[in-house]
Amino acid sequence: MVMPPIETERLLLRPFLPEDLDAIFQILDVAPGDVDLDDPAAVAEAKAGRQAWLAWSILNYDALARLHQPPYGDRAVVLRASGELIGAVGLAPALLPFTQLPGLRPPDAAPDWLAPNTSEMGLYWEIAADHRRQGYASEAGAALIRYAFDVLNLQRIVATTTYDNTASIGVMRRLGMTIERNPLPEPIFMQVVGVLENR
Repeated sequence: MVMPPIETERLLLRPFLPEDLDAIFQILDVAPGDVDLDDPAAVAEAKAGRQAWLAWSILNYDALARLHQPPYGDRAVVLRASGELIGAVGLAPALLPFTQLPGLRPPDAAPDWLAPNTSEMGLYWEIAADHRRQGYASEAGAALIRYAFDVLNLQRIVATTTYDNTASIGVMRRLGMTIERNPLPEPIFMQVVGVLENR
């Protein structure tokens, strides 16, 4: 199974292409300030890493289909009106101690119970800074959720973020997710988890 391109009112969620490198490098590496633009060697290294990620993402589409696995992974978020690539959205398996969250914890767990890692399908998004606050993350996330529930028949989708990422928490709420706050300090990237069940 290969995930088809998904159209929404304003967006096209499509597989990444090799020619997307410059745009997605700006969005995922340059804009967040992860790259020292004054250091040519650092820029070259970061871009090479992003190019390897992009190649892996593209190869992943066919590899999953050959393995008869659901089509998870990264998708380009493109404005239908202009064709501009403005972000990334995707589904990725996540192996984390989700059962340490109050809403996912077994009812018979002892107070000192050590939560094992469990597998959930994670939803993520990243929109270019100059296109934020226009509802694109919610629109892309909702389309991917519909696909995941209606076509892939997933039981549940989660999204993770940090306590201070109010924008992502807002997207989780708009997507209808229940917001779970991690009572433990670790893992740091799982401080807040949005949970959405397929009903």
